[in-house]
Amino acid sequence: MQNFTELARAAKSAVVDASGLASALARAVRGEVRFDNGSRALYATDGSNYRQVPIGVVIPRDVEDVVATVCLAREYGAPILCRGGGTSLAGQCCNVAVLLDFSKYMNRIIEIDPGRRIARVQPGVVLDNLRNAAEKHHLTFGPDPATHDRCTLGGMIGNNSCGAHSVMAGKTDDNIEELDILTYDGLRMKVGHTSEAEFEQIIAGGSRRGEVYAGLRKLGETYSELIKQRYPNIPRRVSGYNLNYLLPENGINVARALVGSEGTCVTVLEATCRLVESPPERVLLLIAYPDIFECADRVPEIMSHKPIGLEGIDDLLVEFSRRKGINAEGIALLPAGGGWLYAEFGANTRAQAESQARQLMQSLSQGASPPNIRLFTDKLQMKRAWDVRESALGATSHVPDEAPGWEGWEDAAVTPEKLGSYLRDLFKMMKGYGYRSALYGHFGHACVHMRINFDLQSKPGIANYRRFVEEAADLVVNYGGSLSGEHGDGQSRAELLPKMFGPELIQAFRDFKALWDPDWKMNPGKVVEPYKLDENLRLGAEYKPWEPQTHFKFPQDHGSFAHAALRCVRVGKCRHDEGGVMCPSFRATREEEHSTRGRAHLLWEMVKGDVIRDGWRDQHVKDSLDLCLACKGCKSDCPVGVDVATYKSEFLAHYYEGRWRPRSAYAFGNIDLWARLASHAPGLVNLTTQLPVLSEVSKLIAGMPHERSIPAFAPQTFRQWFRRREPLNREAASVLLWPDTFNNYFLPDTAKAAVEVLESAGYRVVLPRNKLCCGRPLYDWGMLDRAKRLLLEILDTLDSEIAKGIPMVVLEPSCATVFRDEMLSLFPKDDRARGLSQQTFLLSEFLEQKANNFSPPKLARKAIVHGHCHHKSIMRMTDEESILRKMGIDFETPAPGCCGMAGAFGFEADKYDVSVAIGELELLPAVRKASAESLIIADGFSCREQIAQCTDRRGLHLAEVIRMASRDQPVIQSRYPERHQYEKQQTDLRKSMKRAGKGVVAIAAGLGVLWALRRRT
Repeated sequence: MQNFTELARAAKSAVVDASGLASALARAVRGEVRFDNGSRALYATDGSNYRQVPIGVVIPRDVEDVVATVCLAREYGAPILCRGGGTSLAGQCCNVAVLLDFSKYMNRIIEIDPGRRIARVQPGVVLDNLRNAAEKHHLTFGPDPATHDRCTLGGMIGNNSCGAHSVMAGKTDDNIEELDILTYDGLRMKVGHTSEAEFEQIIAGGSRRGEVYAGLRKLGETYSELIKQRYPNIPRRVSGYNLNYLLPENGINVARALVGSEGTCVTVLEATCRLVESPPERVLLLIAYPDIFECADRVPEIMSHKPIGLEGIDDLLVEFSRRKGINAEGIALLPAGGGWLYAEFGANTRAQAESQARQLMQSLSQGASPPNIRLFTDKLQMKRAWDVRESALGATSHVPDEAPGWEGWEDAAVTPEKLGSYLRDLFKMMKGYGYRSALYGHFGHACVHMRINFDLQSKPGIANYRRFVEEAADLVVNYGGSLSGEHGDGQSRAELLPKMFGPELIQAFRDFKALWDPDWKMNPGKVVEPYKLDENLRLGAEYKPWEPQTHFKFPQDHGSFAHAALRCVRVGKCRHDEGGVMCPSFRATREEEHSTRGRAHLLWEMVKGDVIRDGWRDQHVKDSLDLCLACKGCKSDCPVGVDVATYKSEFLAHYYEGRWRPRSAYAFGNIDLWARLASHAPGLVNLTTQLPVLSEVSKLIAGMPHERSIPAFAPQTFRQWFRRREPLNREAASVLLWPDTFNNYFLPDTAKAAVEVLESAGYRVVLPRNKLCCGRPLYDWGMLDRAKRLLLEILDTLDSEIAKGIPMVVLEPSCATVFRDEMLSLFPKDDRARGLSQQTFLLSEFLEQKANNFSPPKLARKAIVHGHCHHKSIMRMTDEESILRKMGIDFETPAPGCCGMAGAFGFEADKYDVSVAIGELELLPAVRKASAESLIIADGFSCREQIAQCTDRRGLHLAEVIRMASRDQPVIQSRYPERHQYEKQQTDLRKSMKRAGKGVVAIAAGLGVLWALRRRT
């Protein structure tokens, strides 16, 4: 044992020639080798309380890269850590090691064999991608943790993940048939079920493989009785190594013995997974009792009806969700109560599934205290209800007026029959420490999650944390349970394993690891010979972050940028492949640094300051933020409201202090100034931006890619048009229409249509007295000094309108968010700012919420509707969709994500490829597939530009659609049924510019000939 301890200590403290190793890897690996400080900081933590900066990061392209990496790590004496989605909650995915990230490249489904019901996958395959592929054959991979849309199979194998439907199909170890593995000393082999004869044959063959199998047999024989005695007989024992799979009565399976070993034994190169039948029809029962403890008491009765999933949530989780303003639709579906159980039933037909659910309803209704129950068969309603449960981790983090909740006693499990008693005792213990937490989790298997408000930033607080988890461990062991029921031991619980297993089995764990990893270089310090549970804390008593002065006031984070950077709990929702607004750049690049999580963590590392040392001038942080589209999707989609768009603006404001910005920053950031100048001679300006040669020069000056077209300025601005018209409804209530830069100078027909719509609704339309700009483009380059000046000018100019409560309609969603978001963050104590934010409406919001006498005209058309990211993330699309339904428009919203243009992002030369790649994820293919008669509706100027420049279609603003309907325009059977007058003018303008250009060239050529002739004479 002493030898193992010394080996473990040496592995933890190994001094590695990082520079030499990095150079060797760069020569040997086809993938990416990153030993810079930014990459090391980026991977320094997972979803846990712990932080350890890796030696370097390798992103392998294939198995050969992995073999080469492990070989060179062995040569240089460097530990190895394998990582998937990086969401682990016990610290097993951070270490001072060479970290292998499989998620970017090694993410292929190699084979699905529906006949044998197996799938072969690489370790970086995202679970939902496997499930979606298997569903084509009515099969699925059973375990499905809440992170199913971003967790990887390799990570699930490492942690022995479970999820909501483990009651149907078991844990990950129940669903792994074979593993292709690599040991630290270079042995590669396939392991799985092994018969007695095969065992004998392998051992007789000698070699390193025979040595391993001989040792496994000896372990099984030596510790057989202790394994039977000390391993809890419960559905959710995840703690410790799976030595139970070395026993003959369990059908010796070496692959399953390695599941849950958290990367401490081998590297998994490929996995063969068992697939099970996926019930095609499902229904959901929501069962409400007075409290969560009574819910726990009823679990055995409910499980006797064989649901395929049984989850639980408590009233505190619901309260926290309400405070954070998330999942309102799902919460509204909950029946009255103080604790809720989700009982899902599945079958081949809806009638069969519903019959099973109704049998349970009848059984529960006959009890002495029948619960409140609601049965759901609608898929959308079921999804919304499940969202409440699946977003629980984020919903319980950074709750307003609550101390932060942390993992640490995260997922203990007991037998279902004892769940209620265990939870009552645990809550008594928590109360004694002054702790509290919401409860949620896999009640069918008695595995409960919580995030307790531990104080991890003071010595007394950390001492209390240690005492509590030690007592909690004693409690769960007394109940015959497991310290971990899903998330593994890692560092959080590994130190406590002797309480659960005793010293003899801990020695068996050491022996098991040593068989596979005799040098103790695989993820050292986790599971066995572990770091202490209060070592390597990401915060800790010495945590004193840098608190810089900022432009934004961060009112939700106590005015602290450091606190804002700490928001991310690294649950990784920003890393999903499809659905939602967040995070478009990650979806295009698959790079951790381009995820919301990656950017937030680098900013946190910046304020911590030990690895990222250059503060606001750090290039690693700048590079990470460069591809942020400022779509604000993270502000709404991130469960803890990480707001990278604001962080990016703040960072760039300081990064460029005393520096020149890129020329595109001055070209696009100050577009309001250039547009105002251009409006005095739009024809002349268009001559320079639309002619073939001159346009290329203009694009070069502005830093634009040559593939883009420069939008032409309108011959007449909207303001000019408005001044010359006769206003209607002079005596009616006033509404202020905001003439933003884009709709004033480029697309005035949109604003004209809005005037017509608002006047038809009975309002008198007025404009701001002065030419104002909200400064939307300034935020993308951190030009916050000018942005603040513009906002103060707006507040001064509109002071009277704000005081009178006159509503302001904004047509451009990105401008509306300045008034609803940035302005409040910059001036949180200004009553005028608060008033204007409350008086700002998009056209759809105003018509739905304020225009009581407005009845939208009918228009029997099909449509593709694309919401601007700011619209979807800050205002939501509810009112827009309501208006369209009332109009009778049959519409689809096929692209929940970003168009890719994102203001000026798509007009920057170095962003063009990413911009188009993002558009091609969802929006652009959907537009191309739309029928010729379908309208393309997109309120955002940048969205319409992306559509126009990447397809042969044009987009309409809602105002134009309503005007089209009110004028009773016939359906035009053409490829461009929605092209309106202004767009025709734009086309004609470009043609005239080309003709004029040819004339200019001809004249110049003629003058040249005359000059040449004159010279000759």
